[in-house]
Amino acid sequence: MKHIRAVVMVIGMVIAALAAMALPASAAPPAPAQLATGYAHTCAIRTGGSLWCWGGNYSGQLGDGTTTSRTSPVRVTGTWASIDGGTSYNCGIRTEGTLWCWGSNTRGQLGDGSTARRTAPVQVGTATTWASVSAGDSHTCAVRTEGTLWCWGFNRFGQLGDGAAVYTATTPLQVGTGTTWASVSAGFAHTCASRTDGSLWCWGDSSTGQLGTGALGYKTVPTQVGTATTWGEVTAGYLFTCATRTDGTLWCWGENGYGQLGVTGNYQAAPIQVGSVTSWTGVNASFDTACATRTDGSLWCWGNNAYGQLADGSTTHRYTPTRIGTATTWTADSAAGYHNCASRTDGSLWCWGNNDNAQLGDGTTTQRSAPQVVTLPA
Repeated sequence: MKHIRAVVMVIGMVIAALAAMALPASAAPPAPAQLATGYAHTCAIRTGGSLWCWGGNYSGQLGDGTTTSRTSPVRVTGTWASIDGGTSYNCGIRTEGTLWCWGSNTRGQLGDGSTARRTAPVQVGTATTWASVSAGDSHTCAVRTEGTLWCWGFNRFGQLGDGAAVYTATTPLQVGTGTTWASVSAGFAHTCASRTDGSLWCWGDSSTGQLGTGALGYKTVPTQVGTATTWGEVTAGYLFTCATRTDGTLWCWGENGYGQLGVTGNYQAAPIQVGSVTSWTGVNASFDTACATRTDGSLWCWGNNAYGQLADGSTTHRYTPTRIGTATTWTADSAAGYHNCASRTDGSLWCWGNNDNAQLGDGTTTQRSAPQVVTLPA
C-alpha cells in the first residue's frame, strides 16, 4: 500500500465548498451511466455509451493502448453498456452484449485464455449474452441473460465457486448449473451473488466472516447467507460485504477494523444491520470504505478515511455512515475505495480522496477531502 498522506480541513470549509460547486444546467455534461473505481484509476460511461478512464495506468488499466498514467479522462474504443473496475484492471460489456477486459492479468482475471497484460480491451469468448460483470482483485465473475453465472481468475480460496477444482482459470467457468442468478459482486478473495428469488449466496475466503454464513474459514461453492429472500443489491469489498434489502434496510458483515461495517465493534461473521434507517437504495464497497445512497438523494460514506475519502474534512475513520455535504441529488452510481466518485442528477460527476495517481480526474495529483467536479470531454 502507498504511504498515507493526511490532509486535514475544517468541516465548515468543506460544506461551503460543496455549496459553491454547483454547475449551471447549461454546463452540465451528459450524466454518467456507470462509474467504476480501482485502486488507482477511475472509469465512467456517459449516457451515449462512450467510456472514459483516467489515473494510474501501470498495468494498462486505462485501456488506451499504453501504460502512461493520465491526469484527465481518455476515451476507450467502443460503445459500452456497463463497466466495473478491479484493483488494476477493468471489465465491461458493450451494447451488443459482448464482454471485454483489460489491464493486469497475472492470474488470468481478464478471461482471454492467457496471463498476459493487456493495454486495450480484449474480448472474453464469443458470447453476446452477457448481462453484468464484476471485477475483483484477481478474479472476475459475470452473469448472462439466461441467468447463468461464470467466474475466472485466481481461485486459491474457492472464489470461483467451482469447488476449488483449479488454482487459476484463464477462461470463464460456469458456477454450478443454475439459471436463476440475478447479480454478482467479486471482492478481494470472495464472491457474493443474488438469485431471482431474493436469496443471497457467498463463497471463497471468509477469514474475517465476509461470507456472512456465521463461521470463519472458506467455502468453495455457493453457500446461502441465512434464509432471507428479500435481498436487493450486494457489494463485496476487500474483506467485508454489504447489501440492501427490499425493505430499504442496510446490512454489512466481515472485517471492521476501520468501521467499514457501519457499526462499532469487531468483525461480524453474519449480517448486522447498519442503524435503523429504511430508506437505503444502493451501496458500494471497496477496500475498507463503503458508500450508499438514500431515497432522498443523499450520499453517505463510512470506514477508512486516511485519504479524506469520507469528505467530512478529517482523516478520522468513521464507524457510522457520514453524510457527504448537503446535496440531495446524488444518484445510485457511486463507487468506493481510497478515492470515491459519484454522479448527480444534473449530470455532473464528482470525485474525492486519494489522488496520488491522478485518479480524481481533475488534472492534478493533489489529494482532495471534498468532492471535485470531473469534466469529461464532449
